[in-house]
Amino acid sequence: MSALARHLEALTRIEGPLSVARFMQEALGHPEHGAYASRNPIGAAGDFVTAPEISQMFGEMIGVWAIQLWRSMGAPGRVVLAEMGPGRGTLMKDFLRAAAIDPDFKAAIRVHLIETSPTLAALQRAALGDAIVDILPRFSDLPRGPLILIANELFDCLPVRQFQKTERGWCERLIDHDPHRGGFRFVLSPEPTPAAKLIPPTVAAAPIGALAEVSPAALALAGAIGAQVAGDGGGALIADYGHAQSAPGETLQALRRHAKVDPLADPGEADLTAHVDFDMLARAAREAGAAVRGPVGQGAFLRALGIEARAAALSKSANDAQRADIAAALHRLTAPDRMGSLFKMIALLDPRLPAPPGFAP
Repeated sequence: MSALARHLEALTRIEGPLSVARFMQEALGHPEHGAYASRNPIGAAGDFVTAPEISQMFGEMIGVWAIQLWRSMGAPGRVVLAEMGPGRGTLMKDFLRAAAIDPDFKAAIRVHLIETSPTLAALQRAALGDAIVDILPRFSDLPRGPLILIANELFDCLPVRQFQKTERGWCERLIDHDPHRGGFRFVLSPEPTPAAKLIPPTVAAAPIGALAEVSPAALALAGAIGAQVAGDGGGALIADYGHAQSAPGETLQALRRHAKVDPLADPGEADLTAHVDFDMLARAAREAGAAVRGPVGQGAFLRALGIEARAAALSKSANDAQRADIAAALHRLTAPDRMGSLFKMIALLDPRLPAPPGFAP
């Protein structure tokens, strides 16, 4: 049994069964043994690959989007540019290359990264160097002022709570140590828990036996971002995979070396994620005063920003192998049967701003 598994077993003895959210939080973010604490989970040698690692075009299109948003804000002379969950710094590196097409925008931005992993923070500093103003652990640590925020595949990593509908109501699905087989197992709370009140009405009407997931952390963060852009100006672009409308079902999954594994096995050795409920994110941001655009499919968004023209431009100076790689990356990022539909974009905006590029007015 790993050190983290022993830690979780001890927690269940002291506190009783853990919420799925607590289990995820420990498995991913434990300061010594969590999956993000001491290793790099991104890339061919890690557990998963994100869009910025597939092609430079992804980060470049985000940069083009941000320039247009900044212009619609009135081109302020100082802007807080923040990326949450910046991985190895790849997206921001490509973003800043695109930002160079507008020297005034490049001069206005102050780059802040929000990262909790020391391992990834070191990679970000190596990739970006002096371009970074600071690396901060929390969104609330950002300076106030007009904000442009990017969050790519962050919200799917935020802890979820799970519930199952029973004749007694929505009882919480918990994780306990299995004394007979070892390891961990799912159990149900004997009665509904207060957190079940977060389940949206459309999901709460599901039949007995249905499962539901809610991420209080995601809702709180969407509300905080929405409040800041509504109050200080600016906008946020959230890119992730998930469903546009709230619906019952279980989406918790674990990836280890690019293969799906049991989410309860070997905690700390795999990436744990759950599909993002964009409907609930939008509701939380609107309640905080923000306007919301989307979600739209990633493929449609990137095509609207000009990714096909960018691929053609890159191909002109490429050899045959490079052209094949560019075409394959374009297909993977935009095709409906790859990342084009499951992955979505949503914008949280100052309500005084027009619809930004990629989102229908």
